[in-house]
Amino acid sequence: MAHSWLGPPALCKTPGFHCQIPLPLSSCRSPSMATSSISNLNHCHSSSNPNHSPPSQPSLLVFSGGTAFNGVVEELKNFTTRVAHVLPVSDDGGSTAEIVRVLGGPAVGDIRSRCLRLSDESTSEALAVRTLLGHRLPLDARQAKLEWYDIVEGEHSLWKGVSKPYRETIRAFLAYFQNQILRHSDESFCFSNGSIGNFFFAGARIFFQSLDAAIFLFSRVSDIPSESLVLPVISTNDRLTLGCELWDGTIIRGQNEISHPTKGSMEPVNKVNSLVPGLPSRIKRVFYMSSEGQNLLHEVFPTVNPAVLEQLSNVDCIVYAMGSLFTSICPSLVLIGIGEIISSRSCPKVLLLNGTYDRETTGFSASCFVAAITDALNRTWGNPHNCLKNLANQYINTILVPKDGEIPVDVQRLAAQGIFDVIPVNSILDPSVGVMFDPKSLIHALAALAGRYESKNVTVV
Repeated sequence: MAHSWLGPPALCKTPGFHCQIPLPLSSCRSPSMATSSISNLNHCHSSSNPNHSPPSQPSLLVFSGGTAFNGVVEELKNFTTRVAHVLPVSDDGGSTAEIVRVLGGPAVGDIRSRCLRLSDESTSEALAVRTLLGHRLPLDARQAKLEWYDIVEGEHSLWKGVSKPYRETIRAFLAYFQNQILRHSDESFCFSNGSIGNFFFAGARIFFQSLDAAIFLFSRVSDIPSESLVLPVISTNDRLTLGCELWDGTIIRGQNEISHPTKGSMEPVNKVNSLVPGLPSRIKRVFYMSSEGQNLLHEVFPTVNPAVLEQLSNVDCIVYAMGSLFTSICPSLVLIGIGEIISSRSCPKVLLLNGTYDRETTGFSASCFVAAITDALNRTWGNPHNCLKNLANQYINTILVPKDGEIPVDVQRLAAQGIFDVIPVNSILDPSVGVMFDPKSLIHALAALAGRYESKNVTVV
């Protein structure tokens, strides 16, 4: 029965770490034992993706959130797999919020979402693993809990097609996640609309006490190309809270409250066609604040992930993806070190302009997007001792614009900002999202841009 495994746990030990693992896993496998099979995973889960990309592939670094850019990731893999995906870890909505509320730690939803998009789907087992980790539980809390028990017991149909090494590895960390919930019995966990991938990710992060180790494990389990990197902009085991200051002085705490307030609802959010009221004033800046903070006195300054700075220093192209400008893109830009490196690079620095307005950018023109990114990278409105004074064209030198998009392209103001390379790209109209880039056309434009820049910088001997 689904509830039978909630009995006395077995004590499993790993060097330097003690943990309690529930009994139901076959052979009483613990996460530490399950991870020993990771080295064998690729033998039973072969991928058509090459282990090493051709040296001719350009390298990109993409600043994005966990939703908007996902639609072009599959097409991007056809152009290059040498991509560093930099994502924020401050999302506090949906099932991610429930994990953070009960177990603490950084938000992993955006990272999990990107990992799934990058995962292999060339074999039936790869598809089965991707389907399992991409599954969401029902909205009804009781039904969600029952289905969760079936999954963690290994009785759910989602396990069909998943071989023993994968099954034992994934179940071990799902069971460990459940064990952690039980240890926080003073907090009632709601499984409504919960993401199995998020639960697996959270279990791995808590077990290893490392966000980077959890990403590595998830990447191996989902067979992401080794040259594709998913990087949290801040590598931490602590909870991170995003705040924003509006031009009228209002302070809003929490990414969800800034972007799309849901009043605790677990239902999926449509940011474009959302009925939530607009902000009382435009956003001046976003910043990080202590987990209990409510105002500017509680601003904190987390350290950027060194791996992000290393990639920024070496990639062939830097991309600011479409998406929620202030809650998906800017949280990665306001950290010390990001603006310094980007401004020093002489490579394509490309803004992918949104096709529609959202709550954060109502009334914006293209130059407003540029100004917001410039202010974030310069940290214009933060601590005056940490501010930069770089020009907009030191951060952005090309803008790709979806045709027929809502955002007006004010060419003269862009020229005043030093940006002259504005390229229209074919778009599609999605009834639920609005105007968005046609994925093939967007990647073709990026490829042409990279090729153009490479040809201009060829040294003739």
